Amino acid sequence: MPPAVELTSPRSPRILAARRLTRRAARARERRFLAEGPQAVREAAAARSTGTDGPVLLDLLATPEAADRHADLLDLARAGGSRVAVAEPDLVEGLSQTVTPQGLVGVCSFLDRSLDAVLAARPRLVAVLAHVRDPGNAGTVLRCADAAGADAVILTDASVDPYNPKAVRASAGSLFHVPLVVGVPVAEAVRALDASGVRCLAADGAGERDLDAELDAGRLGGPTAWILGNEAWGLPPETRALADAVVRVPIHGRAESLNLATAAAVCLYSSARAQRAPGGCRADGANRAAGPDAT
Repeated sequence: MPPAVELTSPRSPRILAARRLTRRAARARERRFLAEGPQAVREAAAARSTGTDGPVLLDLLATPEAADRHADLLDLARAGGSRVAVAEPDLVEGLSQTVTPQGLVGVCSFLDRSLDAVLAARPRLVAVLAHVRDPGNAGTVLRCADAAGADAVILTDASVDPYNPKAVRASAGSLFHVPLVVGVPVAEAVRALDASGVRCLAADGAGERDLDAELDAGRLGGPTAWILGNEAWGLPPETRALADAVVRVPIHGRAESLNLATAAAVCLYSSARAQRAPGGCRADGANRAAGPDAT
């Protein structure tokens, strides 16, 4: 039998607080965001807040049906220190921005950290999103970076909000795995990476260097940051000029170009392979096979 409903009023403070987070201004002010669905909520429940070691998942709202189906997830959230409540279905679904709501919405604390903190961990693979405006693309690149074993993702000050619901969904839980930096000017990020010994490569279809040639020459085995540009116009000249090299992904067929997320995956995995090869900066690292739902 589904558990009893605890929240029935749309004026409930917990419902109102969650509803505010559908707006970017409120998310920025309160440094909280919404994560929807069992996968995102499970990853949030397992994550701990940097610095305080408190729960990232602050509040979990579930419909009676979802609470019954995902009882283990609610137990996990409670065990981690999260508040959990069963609410009327229309209240939970009113927080959803998907066509088919899944009955679980979590209120989470922001995950981003400072650029200095990320660089102090001596990252070896970083994705820098410069002027990326589409939240689905940002989330997908974050997922690719996570799968490739990246140590950080940096979203520059001109990029989309990574806590946008569409970006959170597209990250498929990876938002809770990869250290994230937001709001840093691209020039500042590149200078700091360079000073930390990270080679910065701009991914651009008109790049003078070929990705395969970079691999064959052994130039991708060291610490590397990939600068990825806007979906429509790529990287402006002033951003390309910041990079150590501008690299194109070779097009062997008749396609005009690759979309942002696909190009990011190719570049990040090229570096991941080179870094784990003999002589690479992760030569002693272990590989993990992708699961059956990898795309």
